[in-house]
Amino acid sequence: MIDTVIFDFDGTIMDTNDVIIGSWQHVYRTLRGKEGDLDYILSTFGEALEYSMETSFPEVSVEESVKIYRDWHRERFLDMIKLFPGIVEMLEEVKARGFKMGIASSRLRLTLEQGLDKYDLKKYFDTIIAVEDAANPKPAPDIVLKALEKLDSKPENSIMVGDSRLDILCSRNAGVKSVLVGWSATLAGKTKEDFAPGEAPDFIIHDPAELLDII
Repeated sequence: MIDTVIFDFDGTIMDTNDVIIGSWQHVYRTLRGKEGDLDYILSTFGEALEYSMETSFPEVSVEESVKIYRDWHRERFLDMIKLFPGIVEMLEEVKARGFKMGIASSRLRLTLEQGLDKYDLKKYFDTIIAVEDAANPKPAPDIVLKALEKLDSKPENSIMVGDSRLDILCSRNAGVKSVLVGWSATLAGKTKEDFAPGEAPDFIIHDPAELLDII
């Protein structure tokens, strides 16, 4: 029986696609004088930023590429983000039904909380776990297990809602059922048959309200 719902933030609750892509392209323009391949950028969604920057820009230090990204990102973050349609209504109903609710995000706490505050979303969540709160990033289970610990919840009674392959794997590694959102920038239109064995989500939803049928 499900009593706990854990949500990813980027691409799941909040449409941060434009600001993330813009930040990436700023790094490409700064370091290489041209924009990067959009499909490649989308493939990095959900990864820890330090890993993505080290892999993508080996010619400079991780500290330099991350700073270029984050400086541009922070200045524009609040102006460029927006909620996906139907999110508030879904969160209100999940809360009203008495489920424990948490966020487990690969985002830094500063902008994570800024985004939640902009749309007055903190009131829905019993715990908010940012990337700094876990020893290892997704797909390691640390961030979800930390949220479950704070909520005094068991993996077998919990479900995680996310938009990336890493969210699915993180859920699986934590022993939690996974829900893939159909509005994912990278996995939109995917069915369970499109995933490698052992990597498919337990559920796929195409509208936030469909989560209510699962839980």
